[in-house]
Amino acid sequence: MKKGLVLKSTGSWYSVKEVESGKIVFCNIRGKMRVDGIKNTNPVAVGDIVYFEDSDDSDKGIIHTVEPRKNYIIRKSTNLSKQTHILAANIDQAILMVTVAFPETFPLFIDRFLVSSEAYRIPTKLVFNKTDLYNEGQIAYMNYLIDIYKAVGYECFSISIEKKTNLDSIRELLKGKTSVIAGNSGVGKSSLINVIDPLLDLKTSKISDYHKSGKHSTTFAEMFELSTGGYIIDTPGIRGFGLFDIKNEELFHFFPEIFKASENCKFYNCTHVHEPGCTVIQAVENGEISELRYLNYIRILSNDDTKHR
Repeated sequence: MKKGLVLKSTGSWYSVKEVESGKIVFCNIRGKMRVDGIKNTNPVAVGDIVYFEDSDDSDKGIIHTVEPRKNYIIRKSTNLSKQTHILAANIDQAILMVTVAFPETFPLFIDRFLVSSEAYRIPTKLVFNKTDLYNEGQIAYMNYLIDIYKAVGYECFSISIEKKTNLDSIRELLKGKTSVIAGNSGVGKSSLINVIDPLLDLKTSKISDYHKSGKHSTTFAEMFELSTGGYIIDTPGIRGFGLFDIKNEELFHFFPEIFKASENCKFYNCTHVHEPGCTVIQAVENGEISELRYLNYIRILSNDDTKHR
């Protein structure tokens, strides 16, 4: 049995880098493995360490087992017959790319992603792209969001891929780590990877002029080895980010500032929505917790997907 790292998943075939030789082998999985107790659309994900054997076709392989994952980033699947979709596994950090216009990334989407990464203990950095396109109002709004997330403890970067500004800090951030890059379609994920490592030459698409939203240039998640060291996983653009397996009574744990403020709540089972003596509500009223983040907490709690700022 050979050990390998999954570099790409197309749903039925997987590109696997054999650890010992570095050879890329195209593998599928045993039929039984595909259906036995699997509740997600992809039993094998990019970033997985797997064990495979050669098939009768010498250029192909068959995956038999997957090593236990140290972590993964997951969302609800759009496939109604399954429950979840794993975007990537065994990652050191997530890079969430954000644009305040062309297209707009809504804060509710940002907070849904951050809740999931907090739940699975994946450090996340926010990268605000397309600063060269923004007017004064959009720059002010971007800085408003950056101030909110920095206050919570999230590292934020503002860049322009087009003008190649502030990219050295991103190169340093990625060096020697396995990173997953995520965000809405059209925010510049593949373009950022191309600028960081031009040898990769990933396919990119312009955003739709009519809808001001992104087109999918990345169809499947794929991991690339960076010439500066480390790996980066490019993911398909996500229009929505459905949370999975997070109970309402646990949700506040994944908003760090709400969790911290909740320590002195009057009731141990406080929902931080309407209870008297709630120190979270008091912190929001005092300006110690962002009202935007708090409202997004309530929207997620009530399953309200309205695209509010």
